[in-house]
Amino acid sequence: MELEKIRNLSDEELKSEQTKDAEQLFRIRFQKSLGNNEGIKKLRTLKLDIARIKTVARERELAVSAKPAVAAAPAKSTRKKAKKD
Repeated sequence: MELEKIRNLSDEELKSEQTKDAEQLFRIRFQKSLGNNEGIKKLRTLKLDIARIKTVARERELAVSAKPAVAAAPAKSTRKKAKKD
């Protein structure tokens, strides 16, 4: 799934998509362990999709918890100025 499509999903849709992909990944790994090599190429794409979904979810989590920046007056310099002789 493309990143833009993932970004357009709601939080609930992200969770359900991640669960669906994780389940599908488990099934393919299980089939691989039984000797069935069909769908091996799908493993990589599923891993990448899950990572992308987790990344977008984390970005949203951090954006919600981030505090808005308060516009303050410029801080005074703590450096001492050299005196001119």
